[in-house]
Amino acid sequence: MANDSSRSEMQITPQILLRAYACGIFPMAESADDPTMMWIEPDMRGIIPLDDFHISRRMARTMRTHPYQIRADSNFGAVMDLCAETAADRPSTWINAQIHELYRALHEMGYCHSVEVWEGDDLVGGLYGVSLGTAFFGESMVSRRRDTSKIALVHLVERLKAGGYTLLDTQFITDHLIQFGAMEIPKDDYHALLDHAMQANADFFAIDKKEKA
Repeated sequence: MANDSSRSEMQITPQILLRAYACGIFPMAESADDPTMMWIEPDMRGIIPLDDFHISRRMARTMRTHPYQIRADSNFGAVMDLCAETAADRPSTWINAQIHELYRALHEMGYCHSVEVWEGDDLVGGLYGVSLGTAFFGESMVSRRRDTSKIALVHLVERLKAGGYTLLDTQFITDHLIQFGAMEIPKDDYHALLDHAMQANADFFAIDKKEKA
């Protein structure tokens, strides 16, 4: 799969980052120690069609019986830190200092959100991503207990459906995501979905409002 990419050493602001997402471009770093970022625009883009999201019987059982507490945006920084940590299953990460700073700023602006899986006072899994229009751009997910990133993803999809989202962008696809219905689509098809998603606004917290009503 070919990707369009370019390296940037310019001063990137949160506003520039949002404009990039609206154009179908996202940043990555070579490593956590890399001081620069690359702009990425894959020829084939990973998405999870929200209407075709599916979970296995085992995962459905896990969702009914897991002992964890699911929260949203209760500690965004901790989720980023956990995603940036190395572990046996992820010996390196692409989340560098500039990415930490930018996405924390987007969170403060209301454009970046986390779904968190807690075991008591311990954060044991979660994910974070950017919300713009009716699109959610997944950035990173992490597990510190079995299935906790999957639990976060299932909750995210429930949240996106409740909030009127139309596009869940996963950037690339993995075996982990394929089991939930993730697929690759050509860049032109992705841009059609993205253009549609930029025409309206969704509500990341709609599910919470419905539960309180």
